[in-house]
Amino acid sequence: MAILKVARLGHPVLRQQAQALSPDEIRTPATQQFIDDMIETMREYNGAGLAANQVHVLKQIAVIEVQANPRYPEAPEIPLTVIINPLVTPLSDEMDEGWEGCLSVPDMRGVVPRYTAVRLEYLDRDGTRQVVDAKDFFARVAQHETDHLDGHVYLDRMRDLSTLSHIAEWQRYWLGVREQSD
Repeated sequence: MAILKVARLGHPVLRQQAQALSPDEIRTPATQQFIDDMIETMREYNGAGLAANQVHVLKQIAVIEVQANPRYPEAPEIPLTVIINPLVTPLSDEMDEGWEGCLSVPDMRGVVPRYTAVRLEYLDRDGTRQVVDAKDFFARVAQHETDHLDGHVYLDRMRDLSTLSHIAEWQRYWLGVREQSD
């Protein structure tokens, strides 16, 4: 497996729409290796998710997982989920404003409105159709990653840029956590 280079805000690949894959493309050794590399990269950088656009590949693939993640210590666990060609449909009009960060926008956080419950339809890494009703943090991460596949970043969804904060200032002023010296 390999750690892939993560595109940062400003790179054109983050603003492009990813292309759907056929079940036959999903099952190729190259795609399976790429999925493994995405998982390894997400884990290396303590991401809650990673979309293919973020690693310079315009394919409709994203991976999601939260298991005792230091970037999201209060987040509930989400089992490893590989989503291909995802479709997200809100299950209600209820939205929640919550803090988000992104591996492609390093060291920043901002408040983003997201639907609190969504239906996530996708193909898994075997090319099998899956349907999951996701709520709360899982719904937020699913929306964040599918936004990437459509060429959007969380900053595009922010209603008020006054919450956009560097991570150290976010910890100090928004969370009340003192920055620790290393």
